[in-house]
Amino acid sequence: MRIPTVNSGFVRSERVRAEAKAVDIDPYTSQFIDFIYDNPTVFHASEYFAQLFTKHGFTYLSERVSWAEKIERGGKYFTTRNGSSLVAFVIGNNYKAGEGVGMIGAHIDALTAKIKPISKKPVVEGYTQIGAAPYAGTMTKTWWDRDLGIGGRVLIKTKNGVIKTKLVQIPYPIARIPTLAPHFGAPANGPFNLETNTTPIIALEDGSKENELLPEEVGAPLVDKHNIRLLRVIANELDVDVKDLLSFDLELYDTQKGVIGGLQKEFLFCPRIDDKLCAFAAVHGLLNSADSYASTGKGLNVVALFDNEEIGSLLKQGAKGGLLEGAVARVIDSLGNGTTIQQTFANSFLVSADVCHAVNPNFIDQYLQYHNPHLNVGITLSFEANGSMTTDAESAALLEEIARRTGNTLQYTQGRNGPPSGGTIGPMLSSSMGCRAADVGIPQLSMHSIRATTGSKDVGLGVKMFQAFYERWEEVDSEFKRGSKTSYAV
Repeated sequence: MRIPTVNSGFVRSERVRAEAKAVDIDPYTSQFIDFIYDNPTVFHASEYFAQLFTKHGFTYLSERVSWAEKIERGGKYFTTRNGSSLVAFVIGNNYKAGEGVGMIGAHIDALTAKIKPISKKPVVEGYTQIGAAPYAGTMTKTWWDRDLGIGGRVLIKTKNGVIKTKLVQIPYPIARIPTLAPHFGAPANGPFNLETNTTPIIALEDGSKENELLPEEVGAPLVDKHNIRLLRVIANELDVDVKDLLSFDLELYDTQKGVIGGLQKEFLFCPRIDDKLCAFAAVHGLLNSADSYASTGKGLNVVALFDNEEIGSLLKQGAKGGLLEGAVARVIDSLGNGTTIQQTFANSFLVSADVCHAVNPNFIDQYLQYHNPHLNVGITLSFEANGSMTTDAESAALLEEIARRTGNTLQYTQGRNGPPSGGTIGPMLSSSMGCRAADVGIPQLSMHSIRATTGSKDVGLGVKMFQAFYERWEEVDSEFKRGSKTSYAV
C-alpha cells in the first residue's frame, strides 16, 4: 500500500484550490453580494437604485411637482416615495397613445426587526437591551446568536434649521439575541415570548458615567426614548450632535457578507435575498435594455420596487399605494392625447417578480411532483389555483415565447393541495390595473431565514430573462393582438 507523503497532500490541496479558483463567478453575482452588504435596509436599497438610475442617465421626477413639461418621448425617468419605494420608466421614442406598458414589479423590504419608538429598556443583570419589534415574522431561531447591525434612516435638524433625512449604517455588529443553552432543558426549546425572550443585548452596564447626559444633551428630542450611548454612536456616524437627532426608522440586520459556496461554487449564501434578488435582476434588465427601447419602443418599460410587501403592501409605499399606477397615469396625461388609462392597461403586461421555493432535498415529500424549481436553471413561473398568483395560460404563453426566442429556460412551480402558499404583489396590482400578469420567481432555499441560499448563476439568469422581457414583450404581444381579432356576430 502506498503511503501518501505530506508533500503529495500539499500538491493535491493546491490543485483543488486552483480548480476551485478556475470556476467563473457571474459578475452580477459579485455585484449582488456587494449590493446586499452595502445596503442592508430598504432605505439603503432604494437610495442605491436611485443613484444607479441617475448614473445611467435617468432623470429624477418628484411626485410633489407637475411632470407635464418635464417628460418626453425617448426619455428615461424615475420617482420615489418615502425613501423606500421607487418606480423607473423608459418612454419609447415611438410612443403612441394607448400602447401598453411592460412592467416588472418586485419588493425591496426584507424580514427584519424594527427598533421601537421608545427602545430604552431597564438594565437587567448588567445588560443593556434594546426594544425591537419583529417585522413580518422575524426574531425566530434563525435570528438568535447572529451578529446584528443597526441601520436605517434618521431625521436630523441642520444648523440652519432645515430638517433632512440621512441614512445610517453602524459599521460593526452592535446587537445579539442570545440563546438559552440546551442544558436548561424544556425552557431552551420554547415556545418563546417574543417580547421577553428575544430582546437583543447591545452593551454591558459597568456603573461608569457614560450614561449620564452631557449639558448639551439635556432636552434633546430622543434622549428620553433611547439609550444615550446608542444615540451618541448614531450621531457620531452621521457627524451631528445628539441634540440634532429628531426621529428615526432603524432596524436590525445580519452583518455577515454573502459568500459563494459549494464544491464548484454552485451556491450563493446570503442575507436578505427575499426579494432584493428579483429587484436587483429586474433593475439591471431595465438598464441593459433602456437605450434600445428608448430609441425604438412604442410604449413604456417600467420597473417598480415596493416597500411593505412582507406585511401586506397596505401602506403608501406598498404596492397598494398607487405609485406605479400614478406614474403611468401621469405619462398618459402628458403624452397620451386624451387616451384613457384603461386602454393603456388593457395593452399592458405585468411581471410580478418574487423569490420562490427551490426544492429542498431533505423535504422532497412537501413538494408537488414535476413542479420543483432547481437552482441555476432559470426563472420559475408560479401558479396557484386560488388566485394568490396571477399566472394563467395566456400570460405563461407570452413569457415562454420570449424565453424560447432568447435562450432562457423557464421552470414551473405550484404547491401541493393543502396549506395555502404565500402571496405576492401580483394579484393586487393586476386587479388594480386590469392588465395581464404573470408571477415569476428566482428559486431559493431557506425562505424567511435570516440567511438563505440561491444558485450562483441565478442572479445573472434573472437579469437575462428580465432583459429579454423588456426587449421582446412588444414584439411577442403583437402576435397575441393579431390572434385575438375575433368577430363576435350578433
